[in-house]
Amino acid sequence: MTEYERSRTMPAPPERVFDRAADFGRMDAWLPDALHVEAGDLPAVTVHEDRTDEDTSALLRARREQMRLEWGTRDQGSYTGWLQVAGIGSDTSEVTVHLSFFDAGHDPGEKAVSEALDTSLRRLEEQVRRPTDRTAG
Repeated sequence: MTEYERSRTMPAPPERVFDRAADFGRMDAWLPDALHVEAGDLPAVTVHEDRTDEDTSALLRARREQMRLEWGTRDQGSYTGWLQVAGIGSDTSEVTVHLSFFDAGHDPGEKAVSEALDTSLRRLEEQVRRPTDRTAG
C-alpha cells in the first residue's frame, strides 16, 4: 500500500471550502484535469481517468457535519481517499487530502500524485477565494 497526503491553508471559512469541494456538479473545477466524476445514484459515482482511459465504479460520500469527503473504488478496492476541512480562524481553513493506493498498478507514482494534489488544492483555493482577493498580487 502507498499513501500520499497534502495540506493547504485557504483564505476562506471552512463551510465555504467544504461546500465548494463537495459540489458534485462542479468538482471538475478543482480535481486533477485527468479525473472526471459523474454522479450516479449517490453515493455511487463513475470516475473516468484520462491516464488509463478507463471508467471506474466508485463511492463518494460528503459528510458535512464532519467537513469531510470520502471516496474509494467499489469493486476492485484499488484506492481510497478523503478530504478534510478544518477551520483555523473565522476566515481561514486548512484542507488535507489523503490518498491510499492498494493496487500498485493503479498508483500513478509519487511525482504524478504530488503534482496532482498540489494542483488540485491550488485550484480549490482559487474557487473559494473571495472575489476581492483574486486581484491581490
